[in-house]
Amino acid sequence: MSTKLISDSQTVEHDQDRPLSSPIARRSFFKYAGATAGATALVLAGCSKSDSTPGTVNVGSGDAGVLNYAYALEQLEAAFYTQVRTGTYYTGLATTHPERQILDDLYYHEVIHRDFLRIAIADVAKATPIKALTPDFSKIDFNSRTSVLGTAKAFEDLGVAAYNGAGQYISSAVYLYIAGKIVSVEARHAAIIRDLVTEGNFVGNDVITLTTASNSSVTNNNALANTSLERAKSPSEVAAVANTFLAEGSKIDVSGIR
Repeated sequence: MSTKLISDSQTVEHDQDRPLSSPIARRSFFKYAGATAGATALVLAGCSKSDSTPGTVNVGSGDAGVLNYAYALEQLEAAFYTQVRTGTYYTGLATTHPERQILDDLYYHEVIHRDFLRIAIADVAKATPIKALTPDFSKIDFNSRTSVLGTAKAFEDLGVAAYNGAGQYISSAVYLYIAGKIVSVEARHAAIIRDLVTEGNFVGNDVITLTTASNSSVTNNNALANTSLERAKSPSEVAAVANTFLAEGSKIDVSGIR
């Protein structure tokens, strides 16, 4: 059974260094976020700075800082899936193989997220996107299924925890809504990758706090009901991990997000 997330009829840019169609991305943003809502707050938050700490890229502060923080993470994920498609693990899979189709879909999504955020920051928020970051994937074996899927799992789990943790720092309800839409996609990525690593294990207690709680609405006997809460990571926690996959001069400084 096909597990593709994007239909075959959907046209998506294949070259990661060539941006997706800007007019389409802009229309999407205006459709979901509104023409000017939240823009003033982002402008007042100021542009990102890259000279606060030697060897790092400061994402800035306020809503603009959070968007640049998300943009940095999407750059990293897009670069990862781009390189995945050059390794023999990926190229050795038939074009109709479910794993190859899943990896293609994740690549398309992350490139879209990356380009969407860059356009949103520059054209809608009128702020300055951080520079294009240089990844360091020297510790990843792109010819190994275990290495690729293990790293993909780490990236997708980190991305979900990052969006969950950064939501509290977004002042605009409009941009919080957009972030919520993106993280819902990232959570699906995390689930499918986890299922590829270990079939049937799309979630675990390492990312979800599994608990039980008394819930009188379940039965008249006040029975125990299963509840859960997705874990979140602070920007500093996320940056510490992300920076291990970024080259010198591209490591991110998220100290302004607070």
